[in-house]
Amino acid sequence: MPAANPRKLPPLDPKAAAPFYRQIYDRFRDAIATGMLKPGDRIPSARALTKELGLARGTIDTAYSLLAAEGYVEARGQAGTIVSPDLTPRISIANPTPRADPRMDAVSFRPDSILPFQMGLPALDAFPRKIWARLGARSARAMQPSDMIHPPVSGLPSLRAEIARYLQVSRGINCSPSQVFVTSGYRQTVELIGHALLKAGDRVWLEDPGYPPTREIFEYMHIEGISVPVDAEGMVVSDAIKLASRARAAVVTPAHQSPLCMSLSLPRRLALLDWAARNKAWIIEDDYDGEYRYVSRPLPALKSLDRDGRVLYAGTFSKVLFPGMRLAYLVVPEAQVERFEEVTESLSTGSPGLTQTIVTSFIAEGHFARHIQRMRRLYAERRAATAAGLESVLGKNVRIDLQPGGMHLILRLRGNRSDRRLAASMREQGLYAEALTDWTRRNDGASALLLNFTNIASRRTAENFGRRILGLM
Repeated sequence: MPAANPRKLPPLDPKAAAPFYRQIYDRFRDAIATGMLKPGDRIPSARALTKELGLARGTIDTAYSLLAAEGYVEARGQAGTIVSPDLTPRISIANPTPRADPRMDAVSFRPDSILPFQMGLPALDAFPRKIWARLGARSARAMQPSDMIHPPVSGLPSLRAEIARYLQVSRGINCSPSQVFVTSGYRQTVELIGHALLKAGDRVWLEDPGYPPTREIFEYMHIEGISVPVDAEGMVVSDAIKLASRARAAVVTPAHQSPLCMSLSLPRRLALLDWAARNKAWIIEDDYDGEYRYVSRPLPALKSLDRDGRVLYAGTFSKVLFPGMRLAYLVVPEAQVERFEEVTESLSTGSPGLTQTIVTSFIAEGHFARHIQRMRRLYAERRAATAAGLESVLGKNVRIDLQPGGMHLILRLRGNRSDRRLAASMREQGLYAEALTDWTRRNDGASALLLNFTNIASRRTAENFGRRILGLM
């Protein structure tokens, strides 16, 4: 394995206030954070760097000791010093420009990076890439001219059938393949529902706190989002009725409320279904990671309780496989199939057929179910390790919420710390965090960080990152 070329790192500045050892430390840390140096890459030996830079050996040793203490590098004896394999692999990203007001440091909900604690990413290191590659090669070899034309806009019939079978077994949803519509992601799913069932000027209940892009999509469609508070049992349906009893729809995350992760209680589920039936309203069930529950079996979907055809079930492959495939799905009430076919024909271009074929085989041959089972065990371990590691370092400064499911932790900040300011500082230092107040419409929202744990491989890694967070507080 070739060593990193020190000439590619920014030159040292003899006039800078920071001493040389700190400048060296900063340059290697930034190279790791931006992807110039990747996990497992070998860095120059202290002796080689001493000769290259013309500095005292002790200066280089001090910089390397600091990098090792914070978990960036590991000494491997005769094999040299390497970037810690425990670090999450990343792609190169531009260093953000610091902003005076952290509110102006906009959060992207589709960031093109792989950073520690980044929300929305599954354990990419544990994805069965060899199986996926084998299925992909087989599908490509089997392609016929008929497979190369425009794909069906509602999804390949074979994939729709596999999704319907999977949902019946795993989520308790009894649906036919014709009720399943394959989309390019959650955003297209919401847009499809809006065009099919809603109109400008309608009002929709939205959880508060809740996933910000949902509100943004409805705003673009001139549909008003009504912020409804949540408590330990999920959306407070009685409050929603008081705020807008004649709303046309409600968007809920019953399995794991996004982002607080509690489950919608059975009385609330029944109250929501009763409201929708009486008012001919719609319930959009966003089941973004319902497979991942760690204290018991995953809860049945809200859709499984629907007897009046008022629930639209939105699922995604982004959290259980990987977001790069851009595949999600929507299950609509049987009476609405024709309407959704009309809208889909007008607005959808369809998702890549080859990708759909690979996913179909992945499900049909049992890889999908086995992968979810493995990830459920792995996430339970990483959840516990990440929480323990962060707690050991940050315990006096935060309170960690451990909810029964989901893919992220909630770090409640003690004192008067700003979650927006801390999240912005973390992103500047190559760590990812989202501020709970960015998900909250009310001004009295609690200050907390949302940190994904799926790509944190060990307690030691979490402790190392915790020390960096502590330094920013």
